[in-house]
Amino acid sequence: MKVDINCDVGEGVANEHLIMPYISSCNIACGGHFGDKQTIDKTIQLAAENGVKIGAHPSFPDKKKFGRRFMELSKTKLKESITYQLDLFLERLSLVQKELHHIKPHGALYNAIAVDEQLAKTIVEILKPYLNSAFLYVPYNSVIAKIALQSDVKIKYEAFADRNYNDDLTLVSRAKKKALLADKSDVLNHVIFILKHNKVKTISGLKVPIKADTFCVHGDSENVLEIVSHLHRQLQKEGFVIR
Repeated sequence: MKVDINCDVGEGVANEHLIMPYISSCNIACGGHFGDKQTIDKTIQLAAENGVKIGAHPSFPDKKKFGRRFMELSKTKLKESITYQLDLFLERLSLVQKELHHIKPHGALYNAIAVDEQLAKTIVEILKPYLNSAFLYVPYNSVIAKIALQSDVKIKYEAFADRNYNDDLTLVSRAKKKALLADKSDVLNHVIFILKHNKVKTISGLKVPIKADTFCVHGDSENVLEIVSHLHRQLQKEGFVIR
């Protein structure tokens, strides 16, 4: 009855000190969509102090649009960007003698590799040297999940606590009104339904099979503290251990 709650952090909101006590793993921006040595160091330190598992959150090199637009990059350019981000992150992590627990791609890159086979193969090839003892966070039944498993990469299936799903298990576009779950009770019910039934209620009302080893709450949501604290408290009341 263990549940991992993860959060995207180190993204300029400066609320990590409030969030960390309620989560069990974190995805730290490492210079693609946001972040530099100072923000990485500060976020790693907060995670270490709170016993939170530390992950890297690489992105398309797109600080202007926060990594939320797809970028057409050559394989060479993409590799240069991702390896720069991860090498920087591992350098900062080594200074506090902490281990990399996982890697979770961010934003448009995460969404693209869920459905694009060629890009997913490229990303697995780029990431594999960094994943000897770490996990890759991936969506259930996605292209990236299948390719990672075929490549002997350890994965954890991720579901989103604060996002609605389409029938094909893609996330509802942020451009649509019902993309986000903002009410803490709605988020809790969404998570508990997945945990108890291994299914998710989609935006159209279908109940679609899904697996989740970890649940993401976005750290830049307006009421993220209210959501993560409520999840932490109520899941424990339901008999789950957050870790």
